[in-house]
Amino acid sequence: MSQIAFKPVVALVGRANVGKSTLFNRLTRSRAALVADFSGLTRDRHYGEGRMGDHPFIAVDTGGFEPIAKDGILLEMARQTQQAIAESDVVIFLVDARAGVNSHDHEIARLLRRTGQRVYLAVNKAEGMRFGSATAEFHELGLGEPYAISASHGDGVAELIEQALSYLDSAAQTAAATPPAQQLDLDEATHRVQSGDSSIPEEPEEPIEPVNHRIKLAIVGRPNVGKSTLINTLLGEERVIAFNLPGTTRDAIEIDFERGGVGYTLIDTAGLRRRGKVFEAVEKFSVIKTLQAIEACNVVLLMLDAQAEISDQDAHIAGFVLETGRALVVAINKWDGLDSEQRERIQREFERKLRFLSFATMHTVSALKGQGVNALIKSVNAAHAAAFAKLSTPKLTRELLAAVEQQPPPRKGIFRPKMRYAHQGGQNPPLIVIHGNALDAIADPYRRYLESRFRTAFKLAGTPLRIEFKSSHNPYVQGS
Repeated sequence: MSQIAFKPVVALVGRANVGKSTLFNRLTRSRAALVADFSGLTRDRHYGEGRMGDHPFIAVDTGGFEPIAKDGILLEMARQTQQAIAESDVVIFLVDARAGVNSHDHEIARLLRRTGQRVYLAVNKAEGMRFGSATAEFHELGLGEPYAISASHGDGVAELIEQALSYLDSAAQTAAATPPAQQLDLDEATHRVQSGDSSIPEEPEEPIEPVNHRIKLAIVGRPNVGKSTLINTLLGEERVIAFNLPGTTRDAIEIDFERGGVGYTLIDTAGLRRRGKVFEAVEKFSVIKTLQAIEACNVVLLMLDAQAEISDQDAHIAGFVLETGRALVVAINKWDGLDSEQRERIQREFERKLRFLSFATMHTVSALKGQGVNALIKSVNAAHAAAFAKLSTPKLTRELLAAVEQQPPPRKGIFRPKMRYAHQGGQNPPLIVIHGNALDAIADPYRRYLESRFRTAFKLAGTPLRIEFKSSHNPYVQGS
């Protein structure tokens, strides 16, 4: 096969619990998608990059498909799957060899035939079954020759993907063989695109490789505070399911987008409940994925519900973010539904229960209406810049000496700690290392004073700041 010039999109669809997420993880060589013996685990579209030989592609995991769903979460899942089918180049329809054909498989097959998309029928969980017996009854779905595979063991997966990509490669070769007279001159095409001529089909863009300035933004909070709604508002489309039901999001979904020339990777996470209320094993895995997302991101956006009291669980989430040292922005959502008295109450609660987040910028927003979102993103950018700020040693030392001159550290016995110079020891969060003598005598109040001075001098709003003291060795101490 010749090289495919763009990354084709391969959508994995099928009814619940047929092994789509298992196949997705194998294709992407990751554990990005949650996998458990539990029906309806995946709900949103989940993207990942795969490669077969020299052929890269994008795999899309989808939730259990119910084409005839009329309302509720199943309808939202069906919409997500239909969107994945519409944007894909090839569809792999997974069925269960152990369970056999059922009415849902027939419904999905009928819908796929109507879409006109190229569909490959994969009969999963066929390991250990006699050749031919696993696929025999699936011919009645009318989607061509079924492929017997085992997503968990890898049997037949390479052959299936090679076949799917070979079709796309053939299409690319056909397009390349188009006579030059029928092809649009590059300069003319550029002129027509710039002039707004919509008759020119948009060429697939080359995937943008992650760069240093791309901001990984994890959106966290309790269930049903509006995390998915905010992501849909930022993207301008129903990218993730936003449903009035706590626990709708179960996996951590990563989505790349750009806004104002800045690249972001949004991470929609599952809502974090109190430990005593996490009952399902699936929900426990979701909590783990959320905590991992916080540790892996650059900036955390903590969402609170203005129409509910700020709880101990909100404080626990904020505390974990602080422990990891991630930059933080706070958004109090559903602000538009409050009167002036309620707004004053929630602000007092925030100052009382989350006063340890004084370094973070707080915004009041309406994710549904898009109110306050622009200011929110500006604070995310500022927090990211602060977390990765480069602080020069001379400037740090000058600020340190100015702080000491204004307020010297308290004595401990007959000795007063002496600070000589400071330098930066790390980023995300910024770490300032201060060198001197007898620095182990410095108490927390003076540490906080220095932190405030550095934060103000270097405009480090939105990020935790850590200070480390290193005392010089005293050669006159007996026994040293």
